[in-house]
Amino acid sequence: MKQCTHTDALPHPEPEPLSETCVECLAAGTHPVQLRLCMECGHLACCDSSPLRHATEHFKDTGHPIMRTFEPGENWRWCFTDHVLV
Repeated sequence: MKQCTHTDALPHPEPEPLSETCVECLAAGTHPVQLRLCMECGHLACCDSSPLRHATEHFKDTGHPIMRTFEPGENWRWCFTDHVLV
């Protein structure tokens, strides 16, 4: 089973969100479907079900590997680099 190699490098405590929603969606005039929080810097972005997939774009632009869901009642994390749930 493949495992994430990035969890040990995560900051503690986890970063606070830098915004209340996906600011890229606001600027583009679209609405995020669900939000994801970058576990390295606190950037809040929309998921891949959103039209512009800003969380994935944030990973591509920054290399920050792990995000977590920012949806109420959910607590999973995803590693973009290793393609696994953390």
